[in-house]
Amino acid sequence: MKLSSPIFFDIPNAEICLYRNFLYDSQEEILYKELLENIAWQQDLIKIYGRKIPIPRLTAWYGDPNMSYTYSGILMNPHPWTLTLSLLKSQIEERIQHKFNSVLLNQYRNGTDSVAWHSDDEPELGETPVIASLSLGASRKFELRSKVKASLDRIELLLNSGDLLFMSGTTQKYWQHQVPKMRRVRESRINLTFRYIIVSGN
Repeated sequence: MKLSSPIFFDIPNAEICLYRNFLYDSQEEILYKELLENIAWQQDLIKIYGRKIPIPRLTAWYGDPNMSYTYSGILMNPHPWTLTLSLLKSQIEERIQHKFNSVLLNQYRNGTDSVAWHSDDEPELGETPVIASLSLGASRKFELRSKVKASLDRIELLLNSGDLLFMSGTTQKYWQHQVPKMRRVRESRINLTFRYIIVSGN
């Protein structure tokens, strides 16, 4: 793991920083190949205007026992941590000094796969969710827009393989993000978003 210095962004009502080249090139390649081949990928259906359609990407949910997660009406029960995911979680926790108990993996098979505007603001993530997002594979755009001030410029980042994006504070309350289509991209991208699920009653 490289000890790269974080890039902090001056964004109203948001705490976002980016670690470029968080992983060594050799580690990126090994992780990418292993996750591509060994993760329990699935393609869920989402209901839009009464019709169920497949979401334009593959997903997987891993975490501690009973750390289920629901988004867009999709309930995800965790697969147990693999050794690789557990070690990667520990690396990230050590670097940013925050604990996680789950991870959502997205596989964008090519540039036609995407995720639409949304915030990671589900109740089980708490009032101020902390998200650590690691990119592997093809470079893809990551965009942010304000939920409360249309006058604020949209923010666009190009996330490369090995980059780690860290979002915390009130980011999810005041901002949305998306991974738009990039039709010229032929290669796949794997994104891991490490999270902390709050169990009711704790």
